[in-house]
Amino acid sequence: MVEEKKEFVLSKQLLRSGTSIGANIAEANYGISRSDFLSKLYIALKETAETQYWLELLYRTDYLTAEEYQDLQADAEELRKMLSASAKTTKQNLN
Repeated sequence: MVEEKKEFVLSKQLLRSGTSIGANIAEANYGISRSDFLSKLYIALKETAETQYWLELLYRTDYLTAEEYQDLQADAEELRKMLSASAKTTKQNLN
């Protein structure tokens, strides 16, 4: 029972941070300015980093197999790179 509760807490955190990424990207698309857009991208980027943290924790505590972890982490890393590139381009265009 304790193990299930630990997994539930970790999974809940992963769900929260993972879904926040998309929500912040959606919000960025309706930013009132380029600065607002950039701010939301940075929040999505931070949520991606948090998601990667929870994935690693779930893997290190044996709630994810190596294959599951590698697949999910690769997807999260690809998303992180895309968000980082978009934020960099947006920031350059602000100057």
